Amino acid sequence: MTKSVAIIGTRGYPSYYGGFETAVRSLAPYLSDHDWKVVVYGRPGATKVDDTTLDQRVSAVETWGLETKSLSTLSFGLSSTLHALIRKPDVALVMNVANGFWLPLLRARGIPVLVNVDGIEWERAKWGMAAKAMFRSGAWLTARFASQIVCDSKEIARRWRNAYGIDGVFIPYGGTLTSDLPVEAGLKHRGYVLVVARFVPENTIPEFLDAAELISTSIPVVIVGSSGYGGVLDEAARELAARNSNVQWLGHVNDDQRLFSLWNHAAVYFHGHSVGGTNPALVQAMACGAPTVARDTVYNREVLGEDGAFVRPDPQSIHDGIMTVVHAPERAEALAASALRRVKDSYTWEIVDGAYDRALTALSRSRK
Repeated sequence: MTKSVAIIGTRGYPSYYGGFETAVRSLAPYLSDHDWKVVVYGRPGATKVDDTTLDQRVSAVETWGLETKSLSTLSFGLSSTLHALIRKPDVALVMNVANGFWLPLLRARGIPVLVNVDGIEWERAKWGMAAKAMFRSGAWLTARFASQIVCDSKEIARRWRNAYGIDGVFIPYGGTLTSDLPVEAGLKHRGYVLVVARFVPENTIPEFLDAAELISTSIPVVIVGSSGYGGVLDEAARELAARNSNVQWLGHVNDDQRLFSLWNHAAVYFHGHSVGGTNPALVQAMACGAPTVARDTVYNREVLGEDGAFVRPDPQSIHDGIMTVVHAPERAEALAASALRRVKDSYTWEIVDGAYDRALTALSRSRK
């Protein structure tokens, strides 16, 4: 019997913006294969309509909203929710606690709601006081009105249990296994240090840019990412690459195969994310066989285990940690191989998508 699900809170299908969008590109076709009628809500101009991987069974619906840093999630979340109220799917999958404001509407309509709470958004340095207060309020409403929450790491689940007294189902992000990828033109296998991140302070980008000055005297540095809105960090990366021929800034890259290749052939991938749970970029780097040096956080240790090297968030520590791995190629290959095994055991999309299917199916049955 066909079930129906509305996915709310991403930029749409198929989109290449961030972790939620990556998850939906895998999850939506999987659910379609398992007797779900899938509707993904999104934003105008945010999807790749000529994508060769697009699954025609997935219904992509664009709604209205205000495309600003502070109001986009709220406004598009509201318009998507209002549209879903009319369709009344068997269950809704909502991404981001900012959309917690709209959960009472879905519950009043009799629609069970599974919410991916993401990270602890109110701890991110990029948000001002008003935005942090909004996320805290959204989290409180999520705890009260969600039928079930998804936590992408065990540490996030622990924090929600302590703060709100509720248990979430643990579903991390997945990684796509790759092989035989060509090396990016101008680069060499294991011949460069790579960072892939959104340009926000909590991703240790300011410290990495300083460290890159030192690292680039020994090995090329490739920087992937941007703020999405311009700003100081974008300008710093642009200026660094302009005056240093051993540093490349590629900006935002939305070509998966290109990103996979960059991870696959890197001598070291630096992962500086400090706030959040299981990070999609980290899992994908591991799936691509990138030797990883990560900022020492409880989240990164949960994902990497013993299969990575950890450093403090200052330029000298980042430089020293990265160069230690660069100068120990046998250790680097051992880290890459063990991290890949870890992904195969715990972080494949088949595992992730199956867990979402089971959680959504349980909620759809609870409605009857």
